[in-house]
Amino acid sequence: MRFLHTMLRVRNLDDALDFYVNKLGLKETRRRVDEKNRYTLVFLAGKDDGEALDVAKKKGRPGPEVELTFNWDTEDYGEARYFGHLAYEVDNIYETCERLMKAGVTINRPPRDGNMAFVRSPDKHSIELLQKGDPLPPQEPWASMKNTGHW
Repeated sequence: MRFLHTMLRVRNLDDALDFYVNKLGLKETRRRVDEKNRYTLVFLAGKDDGEALDVAKKKGRPGPEVELTFNWDTEDYGEARYFGHLAYEVDNIYETCERLMKAGVTINRPPRDGNMAFVRSPDKHSIELLQKGDPLPPQEPWASMKNTGHW
């Protein structure tokens, strides 16, 4: 398992970037604008994380990063909802979810696509699990499993 990113929701992307980039000194590593779903993701890394980012890219997904999520439509998250999730890359998402489920962990968002799942810690922190490399072919029981709770 390899740490990838922590997601934080932001109310104003310009203000957030001013803080994280101009004041804190992080650098933007990539950006994703999704017009259909009306959000922007901006990934940031520390100035000393460059080597780690280069190594991570060779293995697959970049990391370690901070993901700023800006939803274009106004939403009041309340104080507890600005922290989004931790993300980890796993060798086999189905085996990982099966092991967690057998240990009593609820799979909030099953890996229906063979690529992504969400679970929650006992303190209700969301943990995103992402398949290393290409997504695995969809398989049961995951492909038919419904979402449970929140993440």
